[in-house]
Amino acid sequence: MGWIILWILVLIVVVVIITNIKIVPQAHAYVMERLGAYNATWETGLHVKVPFIDRISKKVSLKEQVIDFPPQPVITKDNVTMQIDTVVYFQITDPKLYAYGVERPISAIENLSATTLRNIIGELELDTTLTSRDVINTKIRIVLDEATDAWGIKVNRVELKNILPPPAIQDSMEKQMKAERDRRAIILDAEGQKRSAILIAEGQKEAAILAADAQKQAHILEAQGEAQAILSVQQALADSLKLLNEAAPNDRVIALKSLEAFQKAADGRATKIIIPSEIQGLAGLATSVKELFTDDPQGEKSNRAK
Repeated sequence: MGWIILWILVLIVVVVIITNIKIVPQAHAYVMERLGAYNATWETGLHVKVPFIDRISKKVSLKEQVIDFPPQPVITKDNVTMQIDTVVYFQITDPKLYAYGVERPISAIENLSATTLRNIIGELELDTTLTSRDVINTKIRIVLDEATDAWGIKVNRVELKNILPPPAIQDSMEKQMKAERDRRAIILDAEGQKRSAILIAEGQKEAAILAADAQKQAHILEAQGEAQAILSVQQALADSLKLLNEAAPNDRVIALKSLEAFQKAADGRATKIIIPSEIQGLAGLATSVKELFTDDPQGEKSNRAK
């Protein structure tokens, strides 16, 4: 009977020791109290508490946490009521202050965030509020971070998740946006037509310039060709006269050339023929030419007879 009681006592002692051995996981901390007063903060690792004297007051996660607060009604400077919900990213840096600094820290952060948001939005108009998210986020974060230092909390970021104006304001904004898009479309269309007209005019101008330049070059080449032809004719005439002078023609050859010139002048295409006063001399020249052609065959016969 005594051995049984002893084994029971040993078993109770072992169970008590085992139950008082605690392992703190990574990124966590335990706030310990001894006889109702703060004693220590257990970090990651193996710890043993004194039975019936020590107790775990609070288990704290040291990870970064995210809280999505429900939409809060706020009023802008121009008296527009909007619904804005915020997202707060925070991290516990001091487990002791977090455990003893404020009752219900998350609720305290939510209320502080709502009041800070109302103060900031109350100084801004609707249009400024919709386009100043970064400024609002920064201001709220600074205020929350300063206030939560005493609670052992570090506020890393604050984001405005949604900004919801009243339905009437949303309809007006949509109409304004549609009108703005229509205006931009009309401007872009007008600019496109203007650009197209400019390009067409520039193309026509360049085409006219090229056509005029081509016509100019054609006239220049034609004039150069005619000038070259005239020079060639005159050169040929000069060469013929030079050869004729070098050959020392007699009076009969000159008379023959004069008769050929008169024949060309009177070839029937002219309606009027001016006959020079020396027509009798021309007739005599014609007789001389006839005799010249008559004498040539006789001379040939006499030469053959010899």
